[in-house]
Amino acid sequence: MAASLFSPLPLKRGPALKHRLLLAPLTNWQSHPDGTASEHEERWLSRCAAGGFSMVMTCAAHVQGSGKPFPGQMGIFSDKHIPGLRKLADSIRARGAVSSVQLHHGGVRASPELGGISEGPSEDVRTGARGLTVAEVERLRDDFITAALRAQEAGFDGVEVYGAFGWACRSDFQIGLRISMERHGVSVEDARWVAARVLKEEVVDYLDLAVWDYRKTVTEGEFKGRTLLSVFTDLPRGSVRLGASGHVMSVKQAAEMLDAGCDFVMLGKAAVLDPSFPENTSRDRKYSTPVLPVTADWLRRSGLSEPFINYMRTWSGFVDSETP
Repeated sequence: MAASLFSPLPLKRGPALKHRLLLAPLTNWQSHPDGTASEHEERWLSRCAAGGFSMVMTCAAHVQGSGKPFPGQMGIFSDKHIPGLRKLADSIRARGAVSSVQLHHGGVRASPELGGISEGPSEDVRTGARGLTVAEVERLRDDFITAALRAQEAGFDGVEVYGAFGWACRSDFQIGLRISMERHGVSVEDARWVAARVLKEEVVDYLDLAVWDYRKTVTEGEFKGRTLLSVFTDLPRGSVRLGASGHVMSVKQAAEMLDAGCDFVMLGKAAVLDPSFPENTSRDRKYSTPVLPVTADWLRRSGLSEPFINYMRTWSGFVDSETP
């Protein structure tokens, strides 16, 4: 199936993807404090587009100023963000990739220290988050819609919603949805129900499943003993494309995900280690990324900014702690 990784993937709306290797939305701490995109962000995404990724997706961009959970997060809650977003979209397009913005709200993890407000669908004693009123939920829905329209105005081909509330865009604008397959208080059974409904309704173009490791098996409940991927890839999907991420570091592993029933593969860690992963793997089908940890200098050569490298230091075992 390795050859299938490099076959085109048409979507219900918008431009087709030239192959099945997509850049996952990666937190990187490198936008300006007001949420406007920095030159670091443009260089990073441009390098990934030039490196051959079929779709280049931005980091999570918060749709409300109060929904910011971490420093250096990109914003899309104001029209002031549009010029910077337009530069990103133009750079990605010029290098031959389809472009997307991930839309996000920090919810209960929004940081008061960064101007955020910890809030969610109901009061959360554990985090101290307050529950939203019905009117606030409706306003948040509308802010997701407005953010998608800003991405459209900036020239992006589509958006991916991180916990969707609603949308409205031109007929060929691509909409994706990213959900977790487990953890964070959601059972595998509940996550599968959500995925089944999304696939059945066929409103989105693609469903992006997030898991730390694509090989992981379910340890309890109705699907115990099965791989997490198999619990979702056996769902009827109609016109919706289904893909996933999860510690894919080689062509062989990416091909295994297609064999497991995925239509595409989202790459995170592999892209950080090598933004030219698709280009390199198209030439060498045995290619794999370097063994972790790597030095900070390696990441600088890969095009990461210092804020991005500092963020990667928060990932256990990723950056060699013995080197500056």
